[in-house]
Amino acid sequence: MECIRKATPADASRIAEILVFTKRMNYRHIFQDDKGSFGELQVLPLAQSYLADPKKLEHIWVYDEEEIVKGMIHIEQDWIEDLYVDHFFHHAGIGAQLIEFAIQRYRVRYLWVLEKNHGAIRFYQSHGFSQTQERRLQEGTAEWLIKMERLLPI
Repeated sequence: MECIRKATPADASRIAEILVFTKRMNYRHIFQDDKGSFGELQVLPLAQSYLADPKKLEHIWVYDEEEIVKGMIHIEQDWIEDLYVDHFFHHAGIGAQLIEFAIQRYRVRYLWVLEKNHGAIRFYQSHGFSQTQERRLQEGTAEWLIKMERLLPI
């Protein structure tokens, strides 16, 4: 996992770009909210927020290969807050390396995923996470998040 390193302020624009474009690609068909996807969700303000408050980067790790950040994971204590891989690098094993890093280094136990994001659910299941019965609404929407947990070995 030599390609995974702590995020730095120099990564702010690339992290913002990955988050914005991947969210648009993956969630537009779910939320059907162009104002949110293309109006509120913008690369520059997100990157500026990381630069204005570098503490936001403290729990973010990036997959950096040949000086190109291709993916990112945001880990809070024992859960995954965000995991995104640039669309151009999907199916290259980057997401798998990021999640295995989180499992091994932080012993992550759970995450929340959109109920309609079937690809992400399958991905997390392939890494030992199982759906629970716990659900909550995604803030400000009518879409459900489901909690997925990973049992830790005894």
